[in-house]
Amino acid sequence: MELTNSKLKKLYIRLLSIVYLILMGDLLEFYGTNCPHCVKMAPLIERLEEQGMKLERYEVWHNAQNAEMLKKFDKGFCGGVPFFFNKKSGKWICGSTTWDKFLAWAQGK
Repeated sequence: MELTNSKLKKLYIRLLSIVYLILMGDLLEFYGTNCPHCVKMAPLIERLEEQGMKLERYEVWHNAQNAEMLKKFDKGFCGGVPFFFNKKSGKWICGSTTWDKFLAWAQGK
């Protein structure tokens, strides 16, 4: 196979995407700026982080790259924000939830 500059560029971008996904944290939040359900979850996120768990946060309403990443993790589960994904367990939460459910999700239960 002959590698053209275009093919090399596409391969390079794909490899960077894979490395990025590997390096990002296990707990992901996709949110929209001023989304009321996202704002409702802010105290629970803060509480979770106070317990030593870190969420990687991605704003999707004004960032096309983050919106594309959301599609890769969402896979039709939710279609909106907030969307929480645990990379270790594969579990997800769509929308706002209770503290107990949020903590169980973060712990992979």
